[in-house]
Amino acid sequence: MRGFGFSKFTPNQIPKGGFEELLKLFLELLNYTAGDAGEALAWLNELDKQYNITNDNYGMGDFIDELKQKGYLDENKQDGSFNITAKAEQSIRQSALEEIFGKLKKSGKGNHRSPQSGQGDERNAERREFEFGDSLDQIDMTQSIHNAQINHGIGGDFMMTERDLEVEEMDYKTLTSTVLMIDISHSMILYGEDRITPAKKVAMALAELIRTKYPKDTLDIVVFGNDAWPISLQDLPYLQVGPYHTNTYAGLELATDMLRRRKTHNKQIFMITDGKPTCLKEGTKYYKNSIGLDRKVVNKTLNMAAQCKRLKIPITTFMIAKDPYLQQFVRKFTETNGGRAFYSSLNGLGEYIFEDYIKNRRRTVR
Repeated sequence: MRGFGFSKFTPNQIPKGGFEELLKLFLELLNYTAGDAGEALAWLNELDKQYNITNDNYGMGDFIDELKQKGYLDENKQDGSFNITAKAEQSIRQSALEEIFGKLKKSGKGNHRSPQSGQGDERNAERREFEFGDSLDQIDMTQSIHNAQINHGIGGDFMMTERDLEVEEMDYKTLTSTVLMIDISHSMILYGEDRITPAKKVAMALAELIRTKYPKDTLDIVVFGNDAWPISLQDLPYLQVGPYHTNTYAGLELATDMLRRRKTHNKQIFMITDGKPTCLKEGTKYYKNSIGLDRKVVNKTLNMAAQCKRLKIPITTFMIAKDPYLQQFVRKFTETNGGRAFYSSLNGLGEYIFEDYIKNRRRTVR
């Protein structure tokens, strides 16, 4: 029997004890402490003092013991410090995925579908007449029988010809290689706003989405400050902002080199940044200028965007700053590359990136 159940609504209810509830809170805190388990547990203790999230039957000591027993924490026997394990790192990624992906509308199954129809991998809503070479499992039997009845009547001798057959069109599944660039310059924590934590969370969620839903796709992660370097999935929880300027050129150059080595036709760069390019590396020295938009830095960055366009690598920029002159630069950058730009708040960043990734169904058919 279907029906509705009603209960008292308590706004902003704090979880009360229990391993699973405390684990969710602990994993969230790890995002803000750059994977520092000791600091996250200290914060959890402070929250317990303020909101009484544990009880007489299940205390913080019980929670820590269970974290160790279930393989989320390793304890250093010499100094008593804690480190998170690979299982905890994966749980952080899964938690980020559930948080971001759960906000999206349910999307179609399968991998990235392309606009090209024919003998593909996934059915769509279109129908057409049967052609030589079509697979038998593409035939829409219900519609084909209906056609036969219309064309030949519904007498005692049922007859179906090739012209009565209708087949379901198929979409090709595509493979996509993506490089996610994350700005770790000092501006990502300026003015009291934490921009690096949402960027990390999105990267972890996107990596987990690809691993589980699109396992044949590839995701590489590049961070850029004064220089640019690749990081592994395991490094993400520990990522922190440094005392860096923004060398966007170096990040794009590295991302392009990584995509050149990928054998897929579909290649793209997602770049999360909050500022303008302010740095170039010339030999062993750095050219830096944080005042305004430096012509030398900007032009070299635009040249790199144009090179990506020639290589058919679109760049989608997720700009988490609203300064008009910075948006003007992003518009010029996007126009040069032929890519896209989103001016996103921190709260909407994950949804923007996920929707853009899932809707990217382009494919070059050769």
